[in-house]
Amino acid sequence: MAFGDIFKDSNDINEKSIVGFASFAVMTIFAIVDLVTGYFGRDLVINEFIYDSFLIVTLGSFGIAEVGQMFNRRRESTNSRSGAEKEEEV
Repeated sequence: MAFGDIFKDSNDINEKSIVGFASFAVMTIFAIVDLVTGYFGRDLVINEFIYDSFLIVTLGSFGIAEVGQMFNRRRESTNSRSGAEKEEEV
């Protein structure tokens, strides 16, 4: 799969999970750098709203992805039940 295929409407990649993972990775890098600079006796100054923004993006994207999976499961189970009901009617 090419990089340009990510932006197509029909692909196998969950974009919300990619954004959530990237945001989580940035938060993890912030934490590691903060620990390292703290070990050397320096403070890492990060604006709180920047970190909170990454936190909200991470939670939001993983939450949206999970809700989307739940709705897809319900839709699939409803479709499979309606198909079984149609077979029983015949």
